[in-house]
Amino acid sequence: MSELVNAKGCACPEPVILTKKALDAHDEVTVLVDDAVALENVKRLASVSGCTFEVTEDMGGVFRIDIKKGQTARGACDTSPEPPHPEGAPQAAAGPTVFVISSNVMGQGNDDLGALLMKAFIHTAVDLEHRPDMMIFYNTGVLLAANDSGTVDDLKALEEKGVRILLCGTCINFFELGGKTGAGTVSNMYDIAGALSTAGRIVKP
Repeated sequence: MSELVNAKGCACPEPVILTKKALDAHDEVTVLVDDAVALENVKRLASVSGCTFEVTEDMGGVFRIDIKKGQTARGACDTSPEPPHPEGAPQAAAGPTVFVISSNVMGQGNDDLGALLMKAFIHTAVDLEHRPDMMIFYNTGVLLAANDSGTVDDLKALEEKGVRILLCGTCINFFELGGKTGAGTVSNMYDIAGALSTAGRIVKP
């Protein structure tokens, strides 16, 4: 029997996250969405995951996506040796992956949209296959760790998964957030600069 994922009314990226979790546990998944963007995102996930899918639409504008895993998607793994690294090609830097969050919005333009995008980014990070080793928050980025923010629960979940979260202490004081954060460790610029100087990869959304 196909596993049913009811993603109607869910904002991006929730339909994709729910579908991925279902596909991790089941060979056949049926996803319901009521948004054209969600439909395309779920179809893309199915395609890159090696799955076949069929889409039907009912009169109410709800799309039904029936997904079946292919042989590769069921867990067949490539055991061929990794190709040799070309001589002179740049080597990946050793060290942790660090996400640097310097704002409570993502991108420039409309701050309301930017807030939605940043919330989605943090939420998505929880379920990434390759999560960061550390996340550093400074300037208005520390507002994302406040108890009354819409992202604090996801930051707690990231901590539970082993992600170290540092909050700029100067920024915490500036925004009067002392004792009002629900995730992360209040740190200082010495620790933050040290973490950045030893990072193998720095990602700034």
